[in-house]
Amino acid sequence: MSTEEAGQKAAASKSEKKGLPLNTIYDVMLNVAVELGRVDITIGGLLKLKPGSIIELNKIAGEALDIVANGNVFGRGEGVVVNDKFGVRVTQIVSPEGIDDLI
Repeated sequence: MSTEEAGQKAAASKSEKKGLPLNTIYDVMLNVAVELGRVDITIGGLLKLKPGSIIELNKIAGEALDIVANGNVFGRGEGVVVNDKFGVRVTQIVSPEGIDDLI
């Protein structure tokens, strides 16, 4: 059994104890994004941007990327290239209780 299957089975078991069959939410769509970094910038600074401008972000090169679903960080990962496309390799999944460890 793969780690993903084991996780789904555990989640299904947990939700069924609460009276909710997990398979009822499998098809719910979530917006998932990978955040490279953030920066605060003034409107004046934003209006000065042009092609070739560089925006310095708050993360160090090589630092883990945040994986965000519907605005909430749920994991971390590292950038990869797969078939000439960018991707993210998940390195950590965070529970809501453990979210403070990422911030």
